[in-house]
Amino acid sequence: MSQRYSFIATCPKGLEQLLASEISALGAELNRETVGAMSFSADVATAYRICLWSRLANRVLLVLTEFRGESADALYDGLKNLKWDEHLSADSKITVDFNGQSNDIRNTHFGALKSKDAIVDYFLARGAQRPSVDKENPDVRVNVRLRKGYITVAIDLSGESLHRRAYRSSGAMAPLKENLAAALLLRADWPGMASRGGGLIDPMCGSGTLLIEAAMMAMQIAPGLLRSRWGFTGWRGHDSIAWDSLLEEARALRSKAMAKDWPEIRGYDANGKVVAQAEENIDNAGLGRFVKVSRRELAQLAMPTHRTVPEGLLITNPPYGERLGEQAELLHLYRHLGQAMKAHFTGWQAAIFTGNPDLGKRMGVRSHKQYQLLNGTIPAKLLLFNINSEAFVVERDQAQQQDKNAASDVQLTAGGQMFANRLRKNIKRLSKWKNKNEIECYRVYDADMPEYAVAVDCYGSAVHIAEYMAPVTISEEDAERRLREVIEAVSQVFSVSAGNIAIKERRRQRGKDQYQRQAPRNSFMELREGQAKILVNLFDYLDTGLFLDHRPVRLDIAARAKGKRFLNLFSYTGVASVQAGIGGARFTTSVDMSRTYLQWARRNLSLNGLSEARHRTEHADCRKWLKSCEDQYDLILLDPPTFSNSKRMDDVLDTQRDHGELIDDTMRCLAPDGLLIFSTNKRDFSLDDGVAEKYQIEDKTKWSLDEDFSRGGKPIHYCWYIRRR
Repeated sequence: MSQRYSFIATCPKGLEQLLASEISALGAELNRETVGAMSFSADVATAYRICLWSRLANRVLLVLTEFRGESADALYDGLKNLKWDEHLSADSKITVDFNGQSNDIRNTHFGALKSKDAIVDYFLARGAQRPSVDKENPDVRVNVRLRKGYITVAIDLSGESLHRRAYRSSGAMAPLKENLAAALLLRADWPGMASRGGGLIDPMCGSGTLLIEAAMMAMQIAPGLLRSRWGFTGWRGHDSIAWDSLLEEARALRSKAMAKDWPEIRGYDANGKVVAQAEENIDNAGLGRFVKVSRRELAQLAMPTHRTVPEGLLITNPPYGERLGEQAELLHLYRHLGQAMKAHFTGWQAAIFTGNPDLGKRMGVRSHKQYQLLNGTIPAKLLLFNINSEAFVVERDQAQQQDKNAASDVQLTAGGQMFANRLRKNIKRLSKWKNKNEIECYRVYDADMPEYAVAVDCYGSAVHIAEYMAPVTISEEDAERRLREVIEAVSQVFSVSAGNIAIKERRRQRGKDQYQRQAPRNSFMELREGQAKILVNLFDYLDTGLFLDHRPVRLDIAARAKGKRFLNLFSYTGVASVQAGIGGARFTTSVDMSRTYLQWARRNLSLNGLSEARHRTEHADCRKWLKSCEDQYDLILLDPPTFSNSKRMDDVLDTQRDHGELIDDTMRCLAPDGLLIFSTNKRDFSLDDGVAEKYQIEDKTKWSLDEDFSRGGKPIHYCWYIRRR
């Protein structure tokens, strides 16, 4: 009887039960299941078979010893006491993988170093040559784990992770590891379908991982057959006869499989470069005759017509939409997928692996089973569907619930419907005012309901959604769910496509990273405010380029500006300067520290035919600039940020603390009969008493809030008109 050893097979979290079934079927005796691992007993030949045939394991570890210890000394002594010359030669190249930590062993690097020292010292103590360290191509990979006070030492028979099948082209990235792809196929019962002649389609195949794994599974090709390096070949206990026999057997099975006809396996992707990469990987696997890929948009997905396939599996790993702006666009992708399933794949099974299950719910097909898994570090779910009429979600007739002019292809949740109703109410309230004043950009919702803490702004035919910081009592999951409800309601109420919805998602972080920006689009839109043409960008920047709440002030500047010298401090994108120029200002000066915003301001000025000769932009710290200003202006706008700690500033700007000095410095630049407009968006701001004592003050806050910002409560900004006494 062959000698039996103790082994550990590791796998991604969530695959433990599948792995247990697999290694049991391969001849091992199961011992104990832990998170991400399975211990078992077997002879060497069986361990080799698992290395060659496991579709799920990451590593197969031959356990040498296990002992109690948490200190560095205990680790060193335990390893040095092992008979290392039974497992490796003195001239072997080794590397140590260490996992775990304790009070004494605080990082894996130290643990690996201490373990390596023990092995080297074992050989030096016997007068032998010391083994060398080679992290890239070792002869023997030693695995040391410290967990719950116990240290386990093992030889890694796999060498590198078994998920690396050797068919993926160098440098190619994949959203799925090969063993996770295999797990999805097993959970979807692909082997059973394949045995009955069923087909498989991946409509968003990417680099082809699911297709290749499906073909090897159906054809019973050993997943490790293409690998050239193994961890056991440098191990002194290696049984080359047993290994060669297993290889010969696997190669014979593969040759036999290649001579047969197999189920239809096809993949599609909208990206031609990705399709080319998939083709290369398929060819590397030797499966070009059996697996076909082509470029095709998801909207074109349909059942292949060249061959009748009554049964099969539609499986894919669609994009997740890690940012909510992406998720708005992905809503339509998931709906297209669901529509194609219902229209073309009735009678088939489907398996959708997504890190965003809420998007999966928008497909219009009800899953009958779900599995919680991890894709790397991303929590994900495998949704399984029986594609038949019983699983189809019957959507309500939205036309009976809303205005005839409102179109929708989404069934809103109860919360989403409530939000949509509030939007319609606000739109109705603002409609007459908006049309009378020919307003293109306005706010339609501003956290009216505490459950939906967002601002919704209309910019012509586009909509901008900005999320406010959720209270700590609201979970990230709930906040994201509510934001998705907002997106769907906005899409429905405004009859606007996802590409015309911009979302700024706020996270519990600091600084500008509070908002998750979308990928740059350079998406500038030309819109109007009064007589001025304005460039806004809803996608590429933290702000849009237009502060909507200051509309009345800017239009008043246009009305007052004729023949005036206008100064715009903290000018942002220069919209107030544009209004002054349109109103006939003698000249304007716009001062800001941001080169980006000043460039934007120059574009706005140019768009309105306002020359740089009369309308200057100044790149400067406004506070410093005011100290050295020798010119006088008839009309000045002072609208500082609430707080700024820009690296380009010598000091922190705090508007509450510093506004008195700012106003004094600005008034020195104001002509005797001039007007200073001072505004701030600091919600709890209070004007310094000294300002009112020095100057003539007129509170214009209530007047400066248009219909779309007059909702009661604290005003979104404060505004004063300040003159000399």
